[in-house]
Amino acid sequence: MGDVRLVVAGILLMALTACTPEQPAGSATRAPATTVPSPRTGPPEPQTATTTTTTTTTTTPAERGELRFTEIARLEQPVAFAVRKGDDRLYVAEQSGRLRTTDGRTVIDLSREVSTGNEQGLLGVAFHPTGRWLYLDWTDARGHTHITEWAYDGERATGRRDVLTQSQPFANHNGGQLAFGPDGYLYIAFGDGGSAGDPEGNGQDLGTLLGKIVRIDPRGDPYAIPKDNPFAGRRGARGEIWAYGLRNPWRFSFDRGTGDLWIGDVGQNAWEEVDHQPASSKGGENYGWNLREGRARFREGQARDLVEPVIVYPLNEGGNCSVIAGYVYRGERIPWLKGQFLYGDFCAGWVRAAPAGDVESAAEVGRVEQLSSFGQGPDGELYALSLQGPIYRIEPA
Repeated sequence: MGDVRLVVAGILLMALTACTPEQPAGSATRAPATTVPSPRTGPPEPQTATTTTTTTTTTTPAERGELRFTEIARLEQPVAFAVRKGDDRLYVAEQSGRLRTTDGRTVIDLSREVSTGNEQGLLGVAFHPTGRWLYLDWTDARGHTHITEWAYDGERATGRRDVLTQSQPFANHNGGQLAFGPDGYLYIAFGDGGSAGDPEGNGQDLGTLLGKIVRIDPRGDPYAIPKDNPFAGRRGARGEIWAYGLRNPWRFSFDRGTGDLWIGDVGQNAWEEVDHQPASSKGGENYGWNLREGRARFREGQARDLVEPVIVYPLNEGGNCSVIAGYVYRGERIPWLKGQFLYGDFCAGWVRAAPAGDVESAAEVGRVEQLSSFGQGPDGELYALSLQGPIYRIEPA
């Protein structure tokens, strides 16, 4: 996600599972005790929580715009979330290597193949819009990234093939997000290759996929580059590139209402940022890294038409360490949240909502310890994942 600071925080917090009889509105609500697995050797089985969890409060949270995070399942290090067309199950990637459903099924197990150090492992999952294929983003025993496809009929994953591989010079900044855009193409997030300060200059180098968001048709041989990609056919540039100048875009999402792209890019040592790309974009945006961190200059150099982030916040203040980008809410259960972009911070634990058209008006609406990712259900309702294990459904408080 970020770099070593993120992993250290994860190790320190992994054993902390605070549980109180009552939780304040806007905090993560634990499932009833009967659904929480007892300590044992090996990864826990997913546990489905009852939907009758309630929060006692003397405030009027709906008027204050607060959320409740109700635990619905518990897995091992959940980091990514996906849904499949015509399937009401929720699919979650565990960093340790397994793709599982919240009702207890293991779909794919790469735990013997993934690297597990630092920010490596199984990092992303997406389903083809038809639901016939699924894609995983993971790092192998040498730390290199694979985008791998399986044919999937809802019961068995077969026909495995690597769509794309990318060598990684360092163990951190692997990105990992996979998502199909409104155009039906697969978008892939790659970090800058790791270490600190982007020593290889990958963020600004159009000759590498590192430090980029990539756009491909994964059903090619092994994939196809869309002809309207901004650098397709350009000498010295990788045609797969959709956007560049990114440090570690751990999570990004498409607004299902407008098609806009929201990118959470983890900062170096001063600023976390969220970037925004309108649906009208033709791609090719340069978000500045490693010339700029947030809105501040990071290194000497020149580049044209740098796109400024729409949200920045300082590292270390209040425990901030790594931005986790979420979604613009388009569900029905929380009317006041409609049209607001949800995001959070891994270490600090806060979750904020910002009107998509006025992101400076962000307000804290809840807290999730070790927030690793958000997810969006087929109905537009949102979920939050904690690296500690819980999967939360986001509800009105």
